[in-house]
Amino acid sequence: MTKDLSHTKTTVIGIAGGTGSGKTTLSDLVLENIGRDQIAYLPHDAYYRDRKDLPPEKRARLNYDHPDSLETELMVRHIQQLQAGQAVEMPVYDFTTHSRKEATVHITPKRLILVEGILIFAEKSLRDLFDMKIYVDTDPDLRFIRRLTRDIEERGRTVQSVIGQYLQTVRPMHLEFVEASKRYADIIVPEGGLNTVALDMVIARLQFLLNGEVPLDN
Repeated sequence: MTKDLSHTKTTVIGIAGGTGSGKTTLSDLVLENIGRDQIAYLPHDAYYRDRKDLPPEKRARLNYDHPDSLETELMVRHIQQLQAGQAVEMPVYDFTTHSRKEATVHITPKRLILVEGILIFAEKSLRDLFDMKIYVDTDPDLRFIRRLTRDIEERGRTVQSVIGQYLQTVRPMHLEFVEASKRYADIIVPEGGLNTVALDMVIARLQFLLNGEVPLDN
């Protein structure tokens, strides 16, 4: 059953930052502290374009750090539908095969919508939807180590493939799109979820918005 939010202000929060910056950790902490049942969570990673039309070896060579690799127009439509009180079916992306799964995730409307991803501030169509823009800023060496560990342990990649991808696409795209989009942030959080002071401030603000204790346009 679709929830009627037609007379309720929906707040959209964007959390961006480079790969391995800690933005997913920050997002998880926000979800845990506010309550996962209170937030519609949309990771941009779920919206990678489905390239089943390409053989696996060509899929692996695509530039997944360029804005064009993501179906941002679908994410924008989903956010707008959630704002209008309509449920959406979020895609599920398989990073081991570089393709979308047949299954989807049913997302119901909530007063808070949390959007997370490296390139969300690089897209004006997404930026225009955010009421709060948070950028997680972490040193490049730490980000690389975290990405290397994650891709090997969770995505079945080899050390050499991770290093190659980082040098060929991840780093240059970060400098061109991700780092450049930091200027659009309302809040810059060093070290992501490890920054407990910033985390407490963000959570307190969201709780105020959720409870209606301060004006939503404050």
